[in-house]
Amino acid sequence: MTPIVVKVGGSTLGQHDTALEDIAALQAAGQTLVVVHGGGSTATEWLKVHGVTSEFVDGLRVTGADAIDVVVAVFAGLVNKQLVASLQALGARAVGLSGVDGGLLRTRQLDSRLGYVGEVTQVDRGPIDALLAAGYLPVISSVGYWGEDPSKLMNVNADTVAGEIAAALGASDLVFLTDVAYVHNSVGAAIEELRAPNVEALIAAGTVSGGMIPKLRAGAKAAGAGTRCHIVDGREAHALRAVLDGAKAGTRVTA
Repeated sequence: MTPIVVKVGGSTLGQHDTALEDIAALQAAGQTLVVVHGGGSTATEWLKVHGVTSEFVDGLRVTGADAIDVVVAVFAGLVNKQLVASLQALGARAVGLSGVDGGLLRTRQLDSRLGYVGEVTQVDRGPIDALLAAGYLPVISSVGYWGEDPSKLMNVNADTVAGEIAAALGASDLVFLTDVAYVHNSVGAAIEELRAPNVEALIAAGTVSGGMIPKLRAGAKAAGAGTRCHIVDGREAHALRAVLDGAKAGTRVTA
């Protein structure tokens, strides 16, 4: 069965969120799923504890040498294991891993201004395929390795990771669960369908900004590979099940 990729994040989890319930129920019903997660708000809290100021450029976290160890510990450790434990408590068969495990996410440095922030250059789907074939739900944190020096860990935006993995797997659907109901155009009207070639124009015009930029770019990448992409309000009860059942919700990114 063609997998569904779901991107969950700290902006909605814990706010009466039902995403994990939906994911567990879908797996129990025989659907194959892959979960990709962020954890930016938690990383910000822990960086503050360590005296590191959080800075962002185009929605991407600047990750210097003083931040990368904390980011990896939070994403691949704390947040990942909390999600796995929560999913297992709901009956899911979940396995947590990062993009380093099994050589899943090879990256290169995206921009020297961002430090240890990676751009995905290759997805090795082998670890995901092996887990899915064994009946497990992969829960993937957005940490990769630097192709030029595989011993170096890289912070990769979780939305970007979700788009790359969806494209590599030929996923049927990619669902971003976020804290907005729609992407909006320049006059504030909701966009129900956004064609991938128009994404960069919206960004260049400043119509979208911050964390929505990597979501739209990732959605365009996945849509170009034939995946249905949905950006929906994860705070709505059972939003994930609803959109997969065909409900018209949020913004769809199409090729």
